[in-house]
Amino acid sequence: MNRRDKINYYLDIAEAVSERSTCLRRKFGAIVVKNDEIISTGYNGAPRGRKNCSDLNFCYRERMQVPRGQRYELCRSVHAEANAIISASRSDLLGATLYLACHDAKTDQLDGAVEPCSMCKRLILNAGISEVIIRQDKDTHFTIRTADWIENDDSLAEDPGRTGY
Repeated sequence: MNRRDKINYYLDIAEAVSERSTCLRRKFGAIVVKNDEIISTGYNGAPRGRKNCSDLNFCYRERMQVPRGQRYELCRSVHAEANAIISASRSDLLGATLYLACHDAKTDQLDGAVEPCSMCKRLILNAGISEVIIRQDKDTHFTIRTADWIENDDSLAEDPGRTGY
């Protein structure tokens, strides 16, 4: 009997969670695990009570031809990482691991070339999550230590002339 290793087991669950996504571009699933216990799950979709892009049959960002990785504030969805974080208490999140899987919504192909956006990185840091593990394919993944986001603060590379949020 070949038993699935723990990391891929949790990534399999994150991938299953992504099937609930209502996004027309990318289907993300996230789970938070601490001490070998699943704390919470999340997928990307519109806030409760609002229509999902899958219900509307269009994506605002796609309609406006916004490139991948840009202008997330225009997206109707709450990201999978954010939904997993808001579904748990901070004490449960401290030192936890977030597992993330993504499929292209049009092709249903696994997309292993993803990372949390800058907004989700901030939420992950403030939640106290210590690492993020991202599925690349059925059996491989990569790990990000969130302390690296603090040490290599990419937000400092933004335009220093911008004011406000």
